[in-house]
Amino acid sequence: MKTKRINGKPISKMINITHKSYSLRQAIATATLTVSKQDTIDAIQNKKVPKGDVFEFSRAAGLLAIKKTSDVIPDCHPLPVEFSSITYQVEGLSIIVIVEVHTIYKTGVEVEAMHGAAITALTMYDMLKPVDKGIEISSIKLADKKGGKTDFKNGGAEDLKCAVIVCSDSIFQKKDEDKTGKLIILKLGNFHLKVEHYEIIRDEFTEIQSRAKQLSEQNFNLVLFAGGTGLSLRDVTPDAIQPLLDREIPGIMEAARNYGQQRTPYAMLSRGIAGFIKNTLIITLPGSSRGAEESIEALFPYVLHLFKVAKGMRHG
Repeated sequence: MKTKRINGKPISKMINITHKSYSLRQAIATATLTVSKQDTIDAIQNKKVPKGDVFEFSRAAGLLAIKKTSDVIPDCHPLPVEFSSITYQVEGLSIIVIVEVHTIYKTGVEVEAMHGAAITALTMYDMLKPVDKGIEISSIKLADKKGGKTDFKNGGAEDLKCAVIVCSDSIFQKKDEDKTGKLIILKLGNFHLKVEHYEIIRDEFTEIQSRAKQLSEQNFNLVLFAGGTGLSLRDVTPDAIQPLLDREIPGIMEAARNYGQQRTPYAMLSRGIAGFIKNTLIITLPGSSRGAEESIEALFPYVLHLFKVAKGMRHG
């Protein structure tokens, strides 16, 4: 949680998740309710508790709690709950509440699962207190979570040989400062990728082709070209790269454009392409720093899986 201060007082705010991508996210949480006598367990299992069926009533309360999490926990984002289940395990005098929640969204459902577990256990407590004065709720915890960028490791990508090439007449002529290339290098560093070659070249068809061929022959694994993916007469980067590709991978730039389209309608105008020249993955990014940053957010670290697959094929 990030905090601002107004007149010296801390004001909380929700974390900005607009840069995140939709993905399947899952969480499992547990809570333990312990009773003081076997008679209580027997009454629950035989549905003899005066307030009703403890398992079913508490399950209904827990499901409602999952869906209402953002209403009662201020910094939680509202999100679509697309699957939830609540089950129970009886172990001696303890009942383990197991809550599982799934969503396809930009943030996880850990708090929703734990909130569901807590309210399920508390509802059980409320129903059982007339028959057992020694009930205890303990160990509300996250048991497992999946989804989001943390699940997609680099897979040994730290040793990739990377290059960043900025295609821009004005920057090459030193009329403008390069911000995009430096930003790309910084963003790649977040994924433990070291850029061994960084260069600014002109928006020239033959020069772009020459540099792509050269870097492939020098066994670079990943080359990012920034600039020249739009619709002006000097935007020729995709035109220069495409004839060189041995294997084009349309899905890479489809993912980048889809990500960008959710943020600006102009993303549909990008003509970026991606694919392999021999063993070198070439990705063409927008020349604007914002467009390049959004493309990196959309593609990494997921695109690095390509190198893990290629390594496995070589060793297979």
